[in-house]
Amino acid sequence: MRKQQQIVVVGGGLAGCEAAWQIARMRIRVKLWEMRPDVPTPAHRTGFLAELVCSNSLKSDERDTAQGLLKRELRELGSFAVSVADEHRVPAGKALAVDRQAFAAAVTNAIEGAPLIDLARGELSEIDPEQPTVIATGPLTSDALSVNLARLIGVEHLYFFDAIAPTVETASVDISHAFWGTRYQAGSSDYLNCPLTEAEYHGFREALLTAKTVEPRDFERSKLFEGCLPVEELARRGEMTLAFGPLKPVGLVNSRDGKRPFACVQLRRENTAGTLLSLVGCQTRLKHGEQRRVFGLIPALAGASFAGYGSMHRNTFVNSPRVLTEHQQLKASANVFLAGQLTGVEGYVESIACGFVVGLNAGRISLGQSPVIPPHDTMVGALMRYLKSADMDSFQPMNANFGLLPMGDAVRRKRKHERRAAVVQSALSSLQAWKERALLAAE
Repeated sequence: MRKQQQIVVVGGGLAGCEAAWQIARMRIRVKLWEMRPDVPTPAHRTGFLAELVCSNSLKSDERDTAQGLLKRELRELGSFAVSVADEHRVPAGKALAVDRQAFAAAVTNAIEGAPLIDLARGELSEIDPEQPTVIATGPLTSDALSVNLARLIGVEHLYFFDAIAPTVETASVDISHAFWGTRYQAGSSDYLNCPLTEAEYHGFREALLTAKTVEPRDFERSKLFEGCLPVEELARRGEMTLAFGPLKPVGLVNSRDGKRPFACVQLRRENTAGTLLSLVGCQTRLKHGEQRRVFGLIPALAGASFAGYGSMHRNTFVNSPRVLTEHQQLKASANVFLAGQLTGVEGYVESIACGFVVGLNAGRISLGQSPVIPPHDTMVGALMRYLKSADMDSFQPMNANFGLLPMGDAVRRKRKHERRAAVVQSALSSLQAWKERALLAAE
């Protein structure tokens, strides 16, 4: 790839904005395309860049968790999106959750004000294989671009389906049937917990099983993602699947009677003001009227006003180990990079991490430098390694988890907490050494 004066980035989500920012940091001009609001999607509601559609939570920020480690690594590397998220966080216990509107507005303002980033509003449906391009259009890639990309790769379909959880107005929740708290009473009481008795739980599950849903077409039914299944699908998998899953009561004590509920639906703040709450783990494809009826069986939500309904939406990804190089370039066209959920990373912060690495390498290659990948014993590096080394025949999107990291026998024999602490410390030390060697030396 010869030196270029401009790199095109397609998609103004988390990965695209992160990639564009990192490229511009290298003093390379970027043209960032975002089709919204000119071309809407089934899930987005605004024209802001980096709008979060499924949840406002970027998951755990605890030191010795896989998600917490990923965020610490990205902070160390200078991630744009994670720094904005830190500035607009809302109380969520040990998780990093943000005010969606404020976060997206801040990202948009920063991108619009960046002197080397030219934000273009409109749909880019054709890929120029001669132009250095980062495609980060995520789960809602337009039909036209999806067809163009599939043709370039040589496949038929690039997608599966997942779901979004509903949001309710805080003032409409019956607080007499709920209590604020976090699991194991750790940290501040950031979740509004809606307990269910055994009879209420089974009634709720039965309603989920019989409620009317918005069904995907026949050939799409096998493409549901296991990591984000609709709550009604979980209900079908067993009588107690929900009680051991998103409705698990473990670590919760009802402050009204001092007992652990049989099951519990947790609500998490959606905005800084706390006027909106989302139903944690209750993503759904129920019809809107059915959502009001079924979730209304939860005593605390009997009179709840829905600010947003859950819905199905398309999620798009390629078979990365088959079609991408280790630096996320298309094997069929070295000028074209993929970033974010298109590559098969699953999750907000994972998409940011992929956008960071792809933006860094698109810029380096454009400048005639060698591409770099963080070490495989870091969480960022492990995610990138997974995209290259996973089984082609069973490839599925992947979240950050400790199973991706190498672990010697000595560490493996430690207790769980000590084992994770050792892995985290090793990853951070490895990242720091790599950063000084691979990044600082090139600046």
